[in-house]
Amino acid sequence: MKNYSFSVVFIMLLCSMSCKKNEAVKINETVLANKHNTFIHTNGTKIVDANNNTILLRGIAFSNWVWNDGIQTAHHNAQDYIRVKNMGMNCIRFYLNYRIFEDDATPYQYKQTGWDYLNQNIIWAKANGIYLILNMHVPQGGYQSQGGGDALWTNVENQNRLTALWKTIANKYKVEKQIVGYGLVNEIVPTNSLTQWQQLAQRLTDTIRRVDKNHILFIEKPIYIKGQTTENADYNFPVINDDNKVYEFHTYEPYYYTHQLFSWTGLPDGGKYPDENNLNYEDATWYNGIFNNPKLPSGNNDWQQFDGVKYKVTDGNMKLGVPVLVGANVTGKVYFDNLILKEYDTAGVFVRDVLDINLNDIASWGYWSSNNTGTYGIATNTGVGDNTSIFINGNTLDCNLSNYRKIFLVKQGYYYKISGWMKGENVSAQANCSIRIDFLNTSKPIYGRNKQYMEFAINKYTAWAKQKNVPVYMGEFGAGNPCFQNGKGGLQFVNDVIDITKASGIHFTYHAYHESAFGLYLGDSGLPDPANANNSLINLFTQKLQ
Repeated sequence: MKNYSFSVVFIMLLCSMSCKKNEAVKINETVLANKHNTFIHTNGTKIVDANNNTILLRGIAFSNWVWNDGIQTAHHNAQDYIRVKNMGMNCIRFYLNYRIFEDDATPYQYKQTGWDYLNQNIIWAKANGIYLILNMHVPQGGYQSQGGGDALWTNVENQNRLTALWKTIANKYKVEKQIVGYGLVNEIVPTNSLTQWQQLAQRLTDTIRRVDKNHILFIEKPIYIKGQTTENADYNFPVINDDNKVYEFHTYEPYYYTHQLFSWTGLPDGGKYPDENNLNYEDATWYNGIFNNPKLPSGNNDWQQFDGVKYKVTDGNMKLGVPVLVGANVTGKVYFDNLILKEYDTAGVFVRDVLDINLNDIASWGYWSSNNTGTYGIATNTGVGDNTSIFINGNTLDCNLSNYRKIFLVKQGYYYKISGWMKGENVSAQANCSIRIDFLNTSKPIYGRNKQYMEFAINKYTAWAKQKNVPVYMGEFGAGNPCFQNGKGGLQFVNDVIDITKASGIHFTYHAYHESAFGLYLGDSGLPDPANANNSLINLFTQKLQ
C-alpha cells in the first residue's frame, strides 16, 4: 500500500492557502466596492454622507457661459461662492465645455489651464462648504439641447474623446470629496433611439468606474429623441448598471410661461402665474370638431363675418377645445381675422367670451397639411380694423392652423360658438375654408397653471424613482427674467417649486446664477453686479433655504 499522507497534507495546505487568498481577495474587493461610502453616495432613494445621514442638494447652476469657447473668468470669482452660501445653498452644478480641456486640432492633449481653472473653483467651493457637480454641458460633437449636437452620435470618435476626457477627469479627482459627482452629458438628444444614449452612458460609467468608484454619476433622461414625441414608461431614463448613480431630469414647465418673450424662442407674451384659465395637460388626442360652421364662398370676396353655430357638448370624451382655422383645398388664398369664441350655459344663456383674438401674431399657431402643401403666415396689407391678419395659401387638400396656446376646458352640457372674419382670393370651387372648434380627449388630469400642475410635473419623477429605488435630482428648473416683470408672478412660481421640493425631498439646482436670460445676476459679461440683479429672487432663496 502506497503512503499518500504527504500528498494529502500538501494538498490540504494548498487548499488552505488558496482559501485564505480567495478570502483576502473578497475582502479587498469589498473594501474597494465600499470605498465610495466614505464619500457622499447613494443609498436607495437617498443621497447620504459617510455616516449615512441624508443630504439634500439644493443649489444653483454656474453656467460659465459655456456657449462661449474658453475659460470665462468673468463669470464668477471667490465672492460668488460666498453669495451662494449666504443664500442657504450647498451645491453648484458646474457647467463644462470640453474645449477648456482639449482643442479639436489636438485631441487627447489636455490643457493645464483647464485643470488650473477647475482646481481654483474647488478651492473656493471647499472654503465655503459648497459641493460641486461637474456637468459636461458641451461634449465633443456639440451642445445637445438645441438639436445641433448630432456629431456626438454620428461620429464615434467624438464618443471616444468624451470617454477619454471623463476618464482623465475622474482619475484626477477621484479622492476629491468636495465634488459630489459627474453629470455625464447635459440634455441629451439622440438622433435615433434611447439605445444610443443607454450604450454611451454605460460606456462612460464603466470607464469612470475603472479609476473612480467614489463619486456619484448623474444620468440624465434625454429631453427628446429626434423624430419622436412620446416617452417610454420610464420617461426615457436609460437603464444603467451602477450602484452609485442618480437619475436627473429638468423641468421648465410650463414652457410657454418660463420661456416667454425671448427672441431666441420666438414665443410671445406667455401670461402670468398662477392662471387657472391657462391649461396644462398630457396625451390629449383629437376627438371631434364642429364641421357645420359656414364656409367661405369660392372666387374673390372681401372681408365677411361668419357666425358659427351654437354647439352643445354632450359627449364626455370632449375634454378640451381648440380654435382652428381651416384652409382645405383653397388653391388660392384665404385670410382670417378677429375670432370670438363664446360659452353658454346648459340653458343657452351667455356666460363669457372664452377667447377674443385679433389675429396679428402667427407664433402660437401650428400648421398641419395632409399632403404637405400650402403656406401660411401674417398678412400686413389687409385685416379687419387694422392691416394685419393670418393667411393660408395654395393648399390642395385638407389643412388647418390650430392654436394650442388658446386651449380651453370644455364643460358638459354647455354650448360653444366660434365666429370670425374671412376673406378670399381665387378660392377654388372645391375649397372648404371655415373657422371651427376641435375637441380633444385625454385620460390624464387637466390642470390650470398653478402649484397643483407643478406638483404633477415634478412628482411624477419622484414616484418613478421610488418605484425603482433610486435617487432623482432636478438638475435644472427656472423662469426667464420676463416672468419677474409686469406682475407675471415669477416669485410665486419659484416659491411654489421650492415648497414642492421640500415636501418631496427633491434635490435641485436652479438655472442660473449669472446670465441675461435666467440669471440671478444679469449680464453675459463682467463679474456679477448686485446693482444688476434679481434681488427679489435672491432674497426669496435666502428666506426659503436658510
